[in-house]
Amino acid sequence: MATSTYFLLASFLALLASQVIASDPSPLQDFCVADKHSPVRVNGFVCKDPMAVNADDFFMAANLDKPRDTKTSKVGSNVTLVNVMKLPGLNTLGISLARIDYAPLGENPPHTHPRATEILTVLEGTLYVGFVTSNTDNGNKLFTKVLNKGDVFVFPQGLIHFQFNPVHDKPAVALAALSSQNPGVITIANAVFGSKPPISDDVLAKAFQVQKGTIDWLQAQFWENNHY
Repeated sequence: MATSTYFLLASFLALLASQVIASDPSPLQDFCVADKHSPVRVNGFVCKDPMAVNADDFFMAANLDKPRDTKTSKVGSNVTLVNVMKLPGLNTLGISLARIDYAPLGENPPHTHPRATEILTVLEGTLYVGFVTSNTDNGNKLFTKVLNKGDVFVFPQGLIHFQFNPVHDKPAVALAALSSQNPGVITIANAVFGSKPPISDDVLAKAFQVQKGTIDWLQAQFWENNHY
């Protein structure tokens, strides 16, 4: 009986270990530059022929030192993302970054990154930031902090978070690092009220406990995507 129990336990642990390894494998080569022209579809991108790789595959003249236009944004922010779609050398490396410009009283509205944790560093100005926990018996807890130049804040993967510039006469700038080559973004208001085709107003009226007319008005608004 003891031998049988030991065998079952060992088998379970081996299976568990194999699943863990399979879900997040270590790189098997120095790099895997994305071949975005390949017809093959995989989770990520097929590797470009290493003999055809050059330094430009790992380089992007992103001009992240230059301010971005926030005047045309309804939310007063502009996100400049550097991911694998723009920098092929990021493929399989599990990182990306973004510069975020905030107008006075501008915000990066509540959103989530389904595939990445984010660490934000304030380069200039002041930001009020926060994230909300997932559903618990005690509700959804909000964690907030006021950040100044040089401060850092972490937003856990998949949780709704935001940044707001509370200063009425000065812009702010932040740099965000993300733990995915393609973190993705779901801006809450855009996804809920600006989906195409729209979510049924019956569904949303019940979810938000409001009249359908309120939902119809919200769905008629222009929901801007500030993540470029």
